[in-house]
Amino acid sequence: MSEPDRPTAPRLFPDDAAIVRIGEGLLAHTLPRADWTHEAHLAATTWLLRNRPDIDVDRDVATIISTYNESVGGVNGDMGGYHDTITRAFVAGIRAHLARRDSSEPTAACVNALLESPAGQRDWPLRFYSRELLFSVAARRGFVPPDLAPFPVPC
Repeated sequence: MSEPDRPTAPRLFPDDAAIVRIGEGLLAHTLPRADWTHEAHLAATTWLLRNRPDIDVDRDVATIISTYNESVGGVNGDMGGYHDTITRAFVAGIRAHLARRDSSEPTAACVNALLESPAGQRDWPLRFYSRELLFSVAARRGFVPPDLAPFPVPC
């Protein structure tokens, strides 16, 4: 594999406190925009699913991320910002990952294992979607079902 094609290693989390900071910062709109990385998206979603039963992730994730984006000067539109289908694909992957993990495992260990797994890769949704469908305006604006394969089912 040539250097430009080589995937970058994920930025792992040193401890649970780092993930709590991401999750709480997302909810409070205090997380610096530069910290809202791919890894942070997956960490925050894992934290929400594991540690915030008061939040219905399926119902609330679009509002949580969209309002955060706006709070840091982002725009949620046809070409950028919140992408509903990608988010929901990763939520499905995270749920499948969590179903295989020990619930007493530290959050950082769980998130880091996710980031090092296929479901933690940036292109993971392309296992289930054609590029054309996944990057369509319709898929950004609302959930569209996969056109290549179904999401994994949590065990």
